[in-house]
Amino acid sequence: MKSTVPVDDIRKIVNTDHYDPFTVLGAHPVHVKGKKGLAIRAFLPDAASAEVIELKGESESNAFPMSKIDDGGFFELFIPNRTDVFPYKLRRHSSGGEAATFYDSYSFLPTLTEVDLYLFNAGDHHRIYEKLGAHYANVDGVGGIQFAVWAPGARSVSVIGSFNDWDRRKHAMRVLGSSGVWEIFIPGLLEGELYKFQIKTQGGAILDKTDPYGFEMELRPSTASRVNLLSGFEWHDEGWMKDRSAGTPLAKPISIYELHLTSWARVPEEGSRWLTYRESAHRIVDHVKERGFTHVELMPVMEYPLDESWGYQVTGYFAATSRFGRPQDFMYFVDYCHQNGIGVLLDWVPAHFPKDKHALGEFDGTHLYEHSDPRKGEHQDWGTYIFNYGRHEVKNFLISNALFWFDKFHVDGLRIDAVASMLYLDYSRRVGEWIPNQYGGRENIDAIQFLKQLNGIAHYYYPGTLTIAEESTAWPGVTNSLEHGGLGFDLKWNMGWMHDMLEYFSIDPIHRGYHHRNLTFALLYAFSERFLLPLSHDEVVHGKHSLLDKMPGDLWQKFANLRALFGLMYAFPGKKLLFMGGEFGQWIEWNHDSSLDWHLLSYDSHQGVQRLIDSLHKLYKTESALHEVDFEYRGFEWIDFQDSASSVIAFERKAREPRNRVLIVCNFTPVPRYGYRIGVSEPGRYEELLNTDSLYFGGSNLGNSGEIVAEEVPFHHHPASVRLTLPPLSVLYLKRKTAAS
Repeated sequence: MKSTVPVDDIRKIVNTDHYDPFTVLGAHPVHVKGKKGLAIRAFLPDAASAEVIELKGESESNAFPMSKIDDGGFFELFIPNRTDVFPYKLRRHSSGGEAATFYDSYSFLPTLTEVDLYLFNAGDHHRIYEKLGAHYANVDGVGGIQFAVWAPGARSVSVIGSFNDWDRRKHAMRVLGSSGVWEIFIPGLLEGELYKFQIKTQGGAILDKTDPYGFEMELRPSTASRVNLLSGFEWHDEGWMKDRSAGTPLAKPISIYELHLTSWARVPEEGSRWLTYRESAHRIVDHVKERGFTHVELMPVMEYPLDESWGYQVTGYFAATSRFGRPQDFMYFVDYCHQNGIGVLLDWVPAHFPKDKHALGEFDGTHLYEHSDPRKGEHQDWGTYIFNYGRHEVKNFLISNALFWFDKFHVDGLRIDAVASMLYLDYSRRVGEWIPNQYGGRENIDAIQFLKQLNGIAHYYYPGTLTIAEESTAWPGVTNSLEHGGLGFDLKWNMGWMHDMLEYFSIDPIHRGYHHRNLTFALLYAFSERFLLPLSHDEVVHGKHSLLDKMPGDLWQKFANLRALFGLMYAFPGKKLLFMGGEFGQWIEWNHDSSLDWHLLSYDSHQGVQRLIDSLHKLYKTESALHEVDFEYRGFEWIDFQDSASSVIAFERKAREPRNRVLIVCNFTPVPRYGYRIGVSEPGRYEELLNTDSLYFGGSNLGNSGEIVAEEVPFHHHPASVRLTLPPLSVLYLKRKTAAS
C-alpha cells in the first residue's frame, strides 16, 4: 500500500524531526484518487505488525490490519468511504509474538487552551504549574497523563520514560501554534512513572532534560522527573491558615530558626543517614517549640544535585528534594509545624541557576531561561546562569513557582536569596564586564520589575505570608510598598548590623572602646526599612568559625560574650534569625555533611546558652515593647550611647502603650561596674527581668538582686535614675513595676 502522506513527512516522523506529528499520525479524513476515506497512521518502531481496534463504548468491535509503509515502523490503515473519526485502540505485535493493546496518543486533542497559552506567553498565568509539566487528565473518558513543556527553539520534543523504554520515537510531542509549548497526552499512564523531555535542537543535538515544572525527581545523582499529582495528603492546618490570612505578622514576635535539613541531626546508628521529612517534623518542632522560636526557615528544599551547594543551585524548582522523602512527606512537615504553632519559611533562589546539562541551562539548545550574552547571563562568583527576567515566560516560571509553594505546600513565606545580585547589572563585575540598561545605568530594570510583580502578586493571593529579601546594599525602599515606589518586601536582612555586631564581639574587650560605633551605627538607619536581624549560616562556615569560637577571651569569657550578643540581639529593633547550633553554643563551625554536636548539651555551659535563648524568647513574646514597634523611631530611645571608654550602652524599647517600656543596659567589658548610674523616665521600683550573667545561664551571678529602686535624681536628660551593678560581659533587661505587678 502506498501512504496517503508524502514520503518527506514519513521520514520526518521516523527521524523524529516533525514539529507536529499529530498532523500525520492518528486518524485523518483524506481523499485518495478522488475517493473519500479515513486514514489512521501510527509510528510503532518496535512492531512487526499492527492493527486498529474499533471501539463501541468500552468494548472492542472491528479489527483492521495496518500496512507497514516504512521499515522504520510507520504503519497506516486506509478505510474507504468512511470519514467519521471513531474511537479506537492500537494493537502492536512484536516479532516474538507478544501483543499489546493501547490507546493512541495521537487520537486526542490538546488540553491546553488558547487562553492558557496566551497568558503564559504574556507572563500572566499565575497557575501555569497546573498546565505545564505532568498532570492527570481525563480526555473523552480516557484517563492518563498530559505532558507539556516550553521549548520554542527545539526542532522536536519527545517524552521519554520507563513506560516507553526511554525511546524518543514513541511519544513525539506537538508544538501548539507559536506558543513554543509542546504537549502530548499519554493514556493509561500512572503516577510514579519516571520521565524526561528529550529535545532535538535545530542543529540536531539530542538533549535529555528534567521537567522544569516537575513535582518530584529521583534522588541524586539520578536526574529523571517522576509523575506526582500532589494528591492524597490530608491537611489539618485550617485554623493556622485562617488566622494567617487575617493576621498582621509584622506586629507580632518573629524569631526564626534557620536550619539545614541534611545536617541538623542524623541517625548515627544507621550510617549517619539523614532524617526524613516526617522524622524531622517531630524532632525539629519539639526543639523549636521548647526554645520559643516562632518560625523555622529551611535552607533550600527545592531539588538540587550537589550536596555542597546546600541547595542554592536548584535544578528542580517545583520539586521538594527527594533526599528526605516524597513531596507529600514535606506537606506533612509543614502541616505538623502549623499544628504546633510554628511557621515555615523557605529559602528561594530566583537569582541564578546551575549549568547542569539536565536542567534549565540552554534548555532547548538556545539560551531560553538565561541571557545569551554572558555579561548579563552568567554569574561570575558562582559559575551559574542568571535568569532573563525580561522574558515573559521566564518571569511567569518564577512567579508561578513562588505561588506554587504557598499554594500546594502552605508555606508561610519565602526568603529570597541574593537579591543584591539581581538589582545591579554590575554586581561583582569589573568595568567592561557588564552592559548598562537602556538609560545607561547599572540598575537591572527587568529584575526590579520582576521583584515588584512577585511581591504584589504573592501578597494579593496569600495575605499574611512573608517575603524577605537577603539584600546587602543601600538600595532604597526594599520594604516600601509598591504604591510608594518600593520593592514590596515585608522584611530585609540587616546585613550591616550583622557585620558590625560580629566584628565588635570578635574584638578583645580591651580594644572595644575604639569600635563603639559598631554598636550605635545601625540606629542611624534602623528605621529606614523593616529589618530582620540575622545571625545566619554564612557567618559560621568557610573558616569564619562558629559564633562561640569567634568570641575572644578564655572559656568563661567566650560564653559570656555569646550570651551578651544574644541579649543585645533580642533587645535591638527588628525581627530575629538565628542559625541552628547557635542556640546551644556549637563549638566547631558548621559542616553541611555532618550533624550538629548535640552531645554538647551534656555540659552546663552549653545548657546555659540554651536556657538563655529560651528565656529571651519568653521575654520577647510577653513584653510588647520588644516586638510591637520594631520599625519606627517611637519604639526606641537611647539613654546613653557615648560611654565608649566603658563599652556601656543603655536604651529603652517602647510599645504602643507609653508606660509599657523595657530598659536595656549592656556592659561589654569583663570589668564589673558598681553604682553605674542610668537615667530613667520615672522613679519607682524596677524589676530585673533578665540578666545574661545569671548563674542559671552559666554566668557569675552578679547583678541587682532582681530589683532596684530608681531615685529622683535627674540623669541622662531623664527625671530619675538608677544606680546599677553591671555584671561583666552582660546585658540587663529592667522594667518599672506598676501597682498591678
